[in-house]
Amino acid sequence: MLRFAAGRVLGGLRSAAGLKSSQPMVGAMVVRHSHSNETDEEFDTRYEAYFNRPEIDGWEARKAMNDLLGMDLVPEPKIIVSALKACRRLNDYALAVRFLEGVKDKCGDKTNEIYPYLLQEIRPTLTELGIDTPEELGYDQPELALKSVYDMH
Repeated sequence: MLRFAAGRVLGGLRSAAGLKSSQPMVGAMVVRHSHSNETDEEFDTRYEAYFNRPEIDGWEARKAMNDLLGMDLVPEPKIIVSALKACRRLNDYALAVRFLEGVKDKCGDKTNEIYPYLLQEIRPTLTELGIDTPEELGYDQPELALKSVYDMH
């Protein structure tokens, strides 16, 4: 009953506004995007070019970093370098550190193998830009963590 009354009121408002009543959809339209066969080099070049744009703003940088960290991959050092330089142009130190934290997290159970390699490759850029790693800032250790009561003897 309520649905019928609401439909009549909505139909009256549409006709008063001069809008055509909508016809129910008979079939749903499916839009399928073809997956491009982008090579790894093309992928790296695309993200590098995106982060190297001079007019990039904070939202765009965060969106690209979020998309990148949401993928099933660890970004190449050249993408990380271009992202850190974008953070410097935006004057967003916190974003740079958070991105490094996300990259470390993406290394998963191979953190001890992959993350030191990444740091070795991006170290000159970190030094040039004056960016500390989360470990150098002490963010890898909890500040106010208490000992577990089960570990106290």
